[in-house]
Amino acid sequence: MLEPFGPSLWIADGPTVPFLTFPYPTRMAVARLADGSAWVWSPVELTPELADAVEAIGPVREIVSPNKIHHLFLGAWAERWPEARLHAPPGLASRKPELRFATELGETADPAWAADLDQTVFRGSLFMEEVVFFHRPSQTALVCDLVQRHDPAAATGWKGWLMRIDGLVGEHGSTPREWRASFLRRGPARSARQKTLGWQPERLVIAHGACAQEAATEILAGALDWI
Repeated sequence: MLEPFGPSLWIADGPTVPFLTFPYPTRMAVARLADGSAWVWSPVELTPELADAVEAIGPVREIVSPNKIHHLFLGAWAERWPEARLHAPPGLASRKPELRFATELGETADPAWAADLDQTVFRGSLFMEEVVFFHRPSQTALVCDLVQRHDPAAATGWKGWLMRIDGLVGEHGSTPREWRASFLRRGPARSARQKTLGWQPERLVIAHGACAQEAATEILAGALDWI
């Protein structure tokens, strides 16, 4: 179910899903925009209970995927709310042509949510680019895979060991090292990092691992210092 995270912002945890055989917990966020509609970020598996909770926030009009590997549940959400617009990150629309995307996300916030949210794109990677958002009413940065802080208690066995070596476990978790290496052009990513830190977020929502209710700017500065 949805839980309040900050003013006009809620989060919900979904099921753990496999990614390259590694277990990944999932998390989504919903913001109530100034017009009373619901803006959905990185939707998790849709259940009747979750659908009811989201609709209690407002009519679902915007559904966004932050990067091209966060698409598992988009189809179900699009089917449940066919009037909502789907927004693709760089690289996803061509990868999933069966999904009807209204726009591709860029540096400029869509007019539908520009009053409530800002955004930037971490570009320069050969593998994947990610769109990071900032929710103004709650002073929250929303980061998907770019920063991961997996539960140390769940990082067990050889897979847990590899995740620790990759720098993805605990409060000092960061970006997967192989993804870091794919940023052959660091200039665009540095610009995105500067914009993100310039928001001075207080709170942090991430898809994989521990969120934070305070010190988000400091957490992000440390997690993204590799850029």
